[in-house]
Amino acid sequence: MKIVKIFKLKWEITPIIIFLGIWEIIARLDLIPGQFFFPPFSAVVTEFWYLAVSGVLGRNFLSSLIRVLIGFSAGSIAGLFIGIIMGWNNVANKALNPIISLIYPIPALGWLPLLMLWFGIGEILPIAIVFICSFFPILYNTVTGIKNVDKNYIFVARTLGASDLKILSTVVVPLALPNIFTGLKLESGMAWRVIIAAEMVAIPTGVGALMMKAESLIRIDIIIVCLIVLGIMCLSFENFFAFLEKKLTNRWR
Repeated sequence: MKIVKIFKLKWEITPIIIFLGIWEIIARLDLIPGQFFFPPFSAVVTEFWYLAVSGVLGRNFLSSLIRVLIGFSAGSIAGLFIGIIMGWNNVANKALNPIISLIYPIPALGWLPLLMLWFGIGEILPIAIVFICSFFPILYNTVTGIKNVDKNYIFVARTLGASDLKILSTVVVPLALPNIFTGLKLESGMAWRVIIAAEMVAIPTGVGALMMKAESLIRIDIIIVCLIVLGIMCLSFENFFAFLEKKLTNRWR
């Protein structure tokens, strides 16, 4: 079993190693004119090390991480709570669905000018953007998951004397978890994309702000370092929720 896992890991890593090798060769041979605009991977790693040791990357990364955690957690909890109410209660669904349907298609970054006027340039702004980014998709996936639960399970539980609260907590929500986790996985990565964009436009700290400072100094290596950090965090958050989903639903799914 361990040999199979090692073999699988090697096959997953090999394409990455080949890609990085081709990147290094192309940059070193000047196949794309000018290392200044296309630095080799080794130069990016060197800059990554310098930014990490100097604390510049750590400070900006921590700022972005805190904003993502607060905004995503608040948006997910709110979306989950209201989604359960709308999915379970038809009156609430009919009352709120037209409003949600009207607001949901608006991109999270589309709210940025309005939020800048409401909250100004400060910590609340990027957190609010991440909140909006997380809230609506998770609400939508929660409602969809609850609506798709087989009504026969609810009928059987009610026949056995279970209360509505018991049915909701032990039957409906567990069966809706795959849909809920789909929303969490997608939006956990999207939260990082949104926070970077918000920081690039309006916030003086964070990974996005660091990218904009690098752009003004024409530091391609720093920009690539920030993009690598962004990619790693998106992948890490999505994998975390995939792992959590497997642990919670593997016994019965």
